[in-house]
Order: sequence, then structure tokens, then C-alpha cells
Amino acid sequence: MFDASVPRLQRVTGRAEVTLLAAPGRAARLDRLAQAGSAKAFLPRVHAAAPEVVFLNTAGGLTGGDRLAYALGLGPGARAVATTQTAERAYGSTGGRARLEVDLDIGAGAALDWLPQETILFDASALDRRTRADLGAGARFLMTESLVLGRQAMGERVTRLELDDWREVRREGRPVLIEPLRLTDAALGDRPALLAGARALATVALVAPGAEDATGAVRAAIDGLPDGVVAAASGWDGKCVVRLRAADGWPLRGALARLLSVLRGGAALPRVWQGAA
Repeated sequence: MFDASVPRLQRVTGRAEVTLLAAPGRAARLDRLAQAGSAKAFLPRVHAAAPEVVFLNTAGGLTGGDRLAYALGLGPGARAVATTQTAERAYGSTGGRARLEVDLDIGAGAALDWLPQETILFDASALDRRTRADLGAGARFLMTESLVLGRQAMGERVTRLELDDWREVRREGRPVLIEPLRLTDAALGDRPALLAGARALATVALVAPGAEDATGAVRAAIDGLPDGVVAAASGWDGKCVVRLRAADGWPLRGALARLLSVLRGGAALPRVWQGAA
């Protein structure tokens, strides 16, 4: 029997899909756009060689039981930059976990820069995120993922959280980069093997033929990062991977802007990133 005294909380669901195809002599063209629920995607008119795809969660954040999915496909030879309109927010959960899925299909010889803005984890948040990228032969893929544990300027502290963040990159069906990350209350300590007191962390990865050659320039850029940002880079077998941590989200954002500029040959960040140092 229905019990009217028990509140039935509304949950967010949404899915946005975009497919772009190469257009000889000009930027890639839109082939498919589908969106449902709170997930939206739009392509601002930016005069650049590669179009920008901006994903948006109109619900303003995620909490337990919410489901959100983004999908982007690039045809052979297409180039694009994809990002999110603002930081994603994982709010405290009263039960269950939020789930966010990102599926990226990058055709042979195509190039995608996946540059979402940071995910802010609030106290008692519970989030499962899965990011999967399938690369064709000769494809180039640059991605960044950053996390901020509460907003320091608002006096927020995170003492409880559950995060499972799985990132998987495959080339022609073969796994080439697997990045599992799990954060719980136990990781919030000051010990070096944990977060060492950091409130913000990020991973940047370039997966492309010869990507390891970028490691030297990335390390030179790391040497010039501001105090309070710790970073290290590794390059091997067609990959260059950078890991960063910082005392807060703002210095991390500035460090990401600097490193992404190096990896993108000086290309400007998406317009929605305005304000990055």
C-alpha cells in the first residue's frame, strides 16, 4: 500500500549524444544530436579548426539515485574539443549512488580533446563514474579529469565520501590505459600515501602515436608551476600521463591550464573555461 508519509524524491536522468563527421576542407560537421532529460549538448559557434561540444547537466548536480550519460562519436579523420559547461557537483546522498557514464568513440585518424571542468565532491557524496574511450588506428586522444573536495572559499569540509572513478582507453579494441580511482573517508588523511591533505587532484593523459615525446616539455612546465601544486609526468608506449594535487581547486585549475597549453600546442582552452589562470 502507498504510504503518503514517506517522501518520494525526484531523481535526475538524462542522456546526450553527439556524432561529428569529417568535412573536407573545413571543420567537422554535426551528424547526430540527441538529448533527453537533464543532459544537454550544444556546439557554440567558435571560429576554430576543431568544433567545441559542450555538455550540460541542467539539474545543476547529482545525488544518490541520479543517472546521467554523455556520448560523443568522431568519424574517421574528424577533430573536436569536448567539455562541460560548468563544474559537475556531486551532492550529499541520502541513499544510493549517483552514476555518470561517458562514452567516447574516436575513429581512425581522428583527434579528440576531452576537457571537462572539475567535479566538486560535497560531504557525504556517493558517485560512480565510468569514462570509456575507444580509439581507432592512429587516433589522438587527450583527456583531463579533476576532483575538488568541497569549496574552500565557502568553508566546506569533506569528511565522508564514496567515489569510484573508472577511466578506460582502448585502441582498436585493445586496452592501452586503465585508470581506476577509489576515494573513501580513509583517503582523507594527511599521510603522503593518501591525499597528504590536498583538496584537489587531477589526471591528464595524452594517448597518441609518439605521445611519450611530449614528456620533456610537460616536465619543464611542471617546474614552473606555483607553490602548493605537486605534479609528476610519465611517458611510455604512446602515452604521456600527468598527475597533480593541490591545496585547493583554483591553483589546480591554473596548473591544468598551463599543462594543457603545452599538450595542445598553445591552443586556447574552451571558452567555458574562462577564468583559468
